[in-house]
Amino acid sequence: MTDDSSPWLIVGLGNPGPEYAGNRHNVGFMVADLLAERVGGKFKAHKARAQVVEGRLGAPGPSSRRVVIAKPMSFMNLSGGPTVALRDFYKVPAERVVAVHDELDIDFGQLRLKLGGGDNGHNGLKSITKAMGPDYCRVRFGIGRPPGRMQVADFVLKDFSSTERKDLAFEVDRAADAVESLIVDGLERAQSFYNS
Repeated sequence: MTDDSSPWLIVGLGNPGPEYAGNRHNVGFMVADLLAERVGGKFKAHKARAQVVEGRLGAPGPSSRRVVIAKPMSFMNLSGGPTVALRDFYKVPAERVVAVHDELDIDFGQLRLKLGGGDNGHNGLKSITKAMGPDYCRVRFGIGRPPGRMQVADFVLKDFSSTERKDLAFEVDRAADAVESLIVDGLERAQSFYNS
């Protein structure tokens, strides 16, 4: 039974630094930035090697939820350390941890929400799962597969294409809506709406 007073921890995955800001791998940061705007907060440095903002998501009133939105500043493949430190600091149960990340196995413009599961070779998820087990929520933002023979590592560290960038703001907005729905309406309702 989850204590209803404990907040949700939303972890946008990405790499710190301006050179990574527009990369496909940083779409988790983009969603976290938009959610921070929605709660009307500014990111502040936290001792857990992360930037965090606290606030509430959802319609004002009893249905709104306390959230901590975080961007680990540890680089993608070390995301587990800051995530677990924040989970412990804010006393968040694992099922209230939401990782927002790029996903190769889904086409651009598609989202998938799920609880638990494997890491699909994603280094950020691998690190979080190693640190705290697999039982946390994921909001998977489709980026599609690399074209031709391009290496996955090169593809995820490139910026979105000019075609994708036309729709990127809309897709990031939709992903932020999906996170909000997951937290306010519950996983099943959010899945039935967004996992189309």
